[in-house]
Amino acid sequence: MSEHGIRKAVIVGGGTAGWMAAAALSARLDRSVEITLIESDEIGIVGVGEATIPHLAVFNNMVGIDEDEFLAFTGGTFKLGIEFVDWGEFGERYFHPFGPYGQNLRGVHFHQLYLSEAKRRPLPDIRQWSMSAAAAELGRFARPRPDARLPLSQLAYAFHFDASLYARFLRRGAEAQGVARIEGKIVDVSRDPESGHVASVTLGDGRSVEGELFIDCSGFRGLLIEQALGTGYEDWSRWLPCDRAVAVPTPLTGPPEPYVRCTARCAGWQWRIPLQHRMGNGLVYSSPYLAREEAEATLLSNLEAEPLAQPRHLSFTAGRRRMAWNANVVSLGLASGFIEPLESTSIHLIQMGIIKLLALFPDKRFSDVEREEYNRQIQDITEDIRDFIILHYKATRRGDSEFWNYCRTMDVPDALASKLELWRTKGRVFREGRELFGTPSWVAVLLGQGFAPEDAEPTADAIDPAFVKDALEKMRISYRRMAEHMPTHADFIQQACAAPVELQL
Repeated sequence: MSEHGIRKAVIVGGGTAGWMAAAALSARLDRSVEITLIESDEIGIVGVGEATIPHLAVFNNMVGIDEDEFLAFTGGTFKLGIEFVDWGEFGERYFHPFGPYGQNLRGVHFHQLYLSEAKRRPLPDIRQWSMSAAAAELGRFARPRPDARLPLSQLAYAFHFDASLYARFLRRGAEAQGVARIEGKIVDVSRDPESGHVASVTLGDGRSVEGELFIDCSGFRGLLIEQALGTGYEDWSRWLPCDRAVAVPTPLTGPPEPYVRCTARCAGWQWRIPLQHRMGNGLVYSSPYLAREEAEATLLSNLEAEPLAQPRHLSFTAGRRRMAWNANVVSLGLASGFIEPLESTSIHLIQMGIIKLLALFPDKRFSDVEREEYNRQIQDITEDIRDFIILHYKATRRGDSEFWNYCRTMDVPDALASKLELWRTKGRVFREGRELFGTPSWVAVLLGQGFAPEDAEPTADAIDPAFVKDALEKMRISYRRMAEHMPTHADFIQQACAAPVELQL
């Protein structure tokens, strides 16, 4: 390590964000970097996020996690996508699957071929051309091998798991890699008078912990990034008006499905996430349109079984820190910002923050250009995810409540408005390759919520209709047949990654 190298990195806060950071830094940095994590059992963690997107497998592999061991420890199940209920209109359902739709033909996107063919004859829902959706519909699952062929190679999956158990699992690995955990509550923060950087934190028992790089994983309060450095917060509630959540677990009433269900309610939406040992349930809502007591009653009246615990209430403001990295503090997780959990992006944003930090890891000189590049990349990623979440609210046709009337008629960010106009005319979706949600995801939500384009891409209409019809039918049949040959989701879990009996009791 050079004379300027970071030798003391301090992570403030545990939970998913803190222990993901500890696991990654201890796995990827030289052992000469001393990594300390401070957390207090008094404070606890939010820990309600239990659904993910496929990219988490990359992180787990990066830190050396065995997938089956991790799923067994956390009571995890597999996730092939999200079923949305009543989002376009009452009585409507659609599925946002992981992975692509169909196969492109002659350089034309599959969804354009689908839209062109739909002008000539009635077609089944586009989910029939997704490997992940076909498996989810039948409650099946199989893990594709690296050498898998079509159509199985198009199956993409993520996980549902107990977030608090995931943090515990990561802690076990990180401590084995040399991470030192300190139990204690931080009561003071000291800053260098010349640079303004955080120099140390003081615990309630008087101990002082010094560091050169600090990673703030302290949750919504942003102990370092906001309370100490006053970074500022960009409020997105005018586009994402939900600001409250209430969560409660229930027992499973049947085999766990390989997908999340999100059901729109009068002033928000309800989640349903199946684990091996319980069902995660919650209601995300907007407090100006729904009172706390009404929200809790709405959730409890729409459960499939009796609650296993008292409902837990949370409050938040959708948005982001104006700088995710300020001075010598990098914020991760809720300390960095929050986009509601509709598409399960919270853990992914932690992951991306860590990956970008490793790619731009500083030395004690803390170069402005590294910090600015990190902030630019995190802002781009976060705003693109923000726009995709806003899309779900804006593209509704519901007008049965003040909340949905507001969402349907609200102004949206310029970047999203341009995307919607490109789609409206000829069904065009442009992705530059670095965004989280690709073309199939946008197509799933737009078509699923009844936002059909006025016309199809001319290049799709130019392909021989008989050729397109035959190709689409062969694809659809291949997905269905492959799904039918898979084991059930429950059987696959039992064979590969069943949780210990004590967790399931």
